[in-house]
This record gives sequence, structure tokens and C-alpha cells, in this order.
Amino acid sequence: MSERPLPTASPASDLEALRIAIDAVDRHILDLLEERVRLVLAVGDFKRKHGLAVYDPERERSLLARLAAAARPPLDGDTIRRVFERLIDESRRIEQHHVQQR
Repeated sequence: MSERPLPTASPASDLEALRIAIDAVDRHILDLLEERVRLVLAVGDFKRKHGLAVYDPERERSLLARLAAAARPPLDGDTIRRVFERLIDESRRIEQHHVQQR
């Protein structure tokens, strides 16, 4: 009995495998974003309960600087800063909606 050679991967199957891997990473990012927003809401609730200012511009500046400095190729600090600025803006929007729903 002769052994048949294993089929070689086609470019289409290679592309599909990459897309499946991206989909898995996207799902993980989504899970982490949901967790982050839950924590943001908890921080906002805590601050309101204890009479603290909800918005802390120094904390935001520090966070953005720290994350931008931690960027590794192929990402750069400016890209990371823009992504997290958007994430912070959207978190703030969700928090405002959360407060209005109460």
C-alpha cells in the first residue's frame, strides 16, 4: 500500500486560516472591551457615590502617555493614543447613557 502525499494548502485556505485567526482575536478583543466598560461603569458609580469628580483629565493624560510609550511595532505611540482616545470617548458615552438610564 503506497502512501498518498498530504495535500498542500492552497492560497485560499491560507487566507481563510488567517481570517479565522483574526476572528478569534476580534472576539477576544470584544470580551476585553466588555470587561473594560464594566469596570469603567463601576468606577463612575463609585466616584458618584463618594462625591468624587467623575472626569479626571490628569488620569486620562497619564494613561494615554503610558500606553503610547508601551507601543511595540508594528504599532506606534500615535496609533495607540488614537485608539485609546476613541475607546475613552466611547466609554464616556456609554457611561453617560448608563447614568441617564438610572
